[in-house]
Amino acid sequence: MRVLIIGNGIAGVTAALRLREKRPDWEITMISGESRFHYSRPALMYVFMGHQSYQETKPYPDEFWAEQRIDLVRDWVTSIDPRDRLVQLKSGRQLPYDKLLLATGSRSNMFGWPGQNLGGVQGLYGLNDLKQLYENVKSTKEAVIVGGGLIGIELGEMLHSAGIQVTFLVREKLFWDNVLPSEEAAMVSRLVRKHGFGLELETNLAEIVDDGDGRCCAVTTDTGKRIECQLVGLTTGVSPRIDLLEDTDIATGRGVLVDWSLRSSTPDIFAAGDCAELVTPEGQGNVIEQVWYTGRYQGEVVADVIAGEDREYLRGIWHNAAKFLDLEYQVYGRVNMGDEGARDIYWEAADGEHSIRIVYTESKVLGFNLMGIRYRQEVCQRWLREERGLDYVLENLREANFDPELFRSYEGELLAIARGLEV
Repeated sequence: MRVLIIGNGIAGVTAALRLREKRPDWEITMISGESRFHYSRPALMYVFMGHQSYQETKPYPDEFWAEQRIDLVRDWVTSIDPRDRLVQLKSGRQLPYDKLLLATGSRSNMFGWPGQNLGGVQGLYGLNDLKQLYENVKSTKEAVIVGGGLIGIELGEMLHSAGIQVTFLVREKLFWDNVLPSEEAAMVSRLVRKHGFGLELETNLAEIVDDGDGRCCAVTTDTGKRIECQLVGLTTGVSPRIDLLEDTDIATGRGVLVDWSLRSSTPDIFAAGDCAELVTPEGQGNVIEQVWYTGRYQGEVVADVIAGEDREYLRGIWHNAAKFLDLEYQVYGRVNMGDEGARDIYWEAADGEHSIRIVYTESKVLGFNLMGIRYRQEVCQRWLREERGLDYVLENLREANFDPELFRSYEGELLAIARGLEV
């Protein structure tokens, strides 16, 4: 049995290694034009800032793949022929397959802005973007980042570390308030300005200005403002990378349409990770999950399915963790207040850089949103899985706290807030 995996990110690599465990006699090949060896994409920031070398971002030594008998092909896939079960490579080589996994990841969003193809304009997703950034910063004193969110704040911190003045253009009222509740978004917005970044809220990019030599020299906004810059970072999210499927009958929407066993519409073709769009029952929105741990889990599930097992992807309790500059952020469960009867308790420290939000209904806690404070993942997920009520969670809150230096203060304040509510 010959299995081809297009992409060597976390979903593709996890699938390859699990398949090797399940089917030691199968031929497994991973194809990537970006890099021969798997590396940690979240570590690109630390490579640029000098905290890590590229070699240190690779979780496995280079010789590991030969030991696992997983063939690595450094090439770009140009087309797929599902009828003859062939993958065409840019080099001219063709690879046959019996089963094919699409783990092609994402690409930075482009929305047709005038000037978006000028020199000095880029996103931040993979190694090629990092290489481009090294070149772009050589002639950059001022930069504009279009969009907020986690990729934007990472790129901003990278540029700031190189002594570059950075301005964010954010269309929302507050930084990332399309994801964060308003109080937390206000906290991040204050922090961005405190660290010396420019922040233009409720502002859209109108045009990237050409310097006359094919490079950017400024941007103009929909408010009529002109901001001088020699680099423009486009960080308005990512989209599934599915362009190589255009001339096939493989069903796509925003991503590769798959069922909850990660099977595509074409027999023996599967998709996992950023490029997979999970089809939900009619009337519900399809699901694309572009987080490291969901990619890893999808890789495990799809490997089992390819190996012949009956399994579905059941993500479980949602969680995410990141940093906004020096501010830690964690979320567990549902905190968007979309559930009927949902209420919340919110506490914020006097310094404006620590907060806890607990979202709950009359019968159970739905989620936790934490800024500047770490909670234990296993505890929060256990409470959510067991559908613990608000009283139980408040009484046992110290069990979740990962920061012993904070034990003296905030639980009492949060309980005082709770006692003032009708719970």
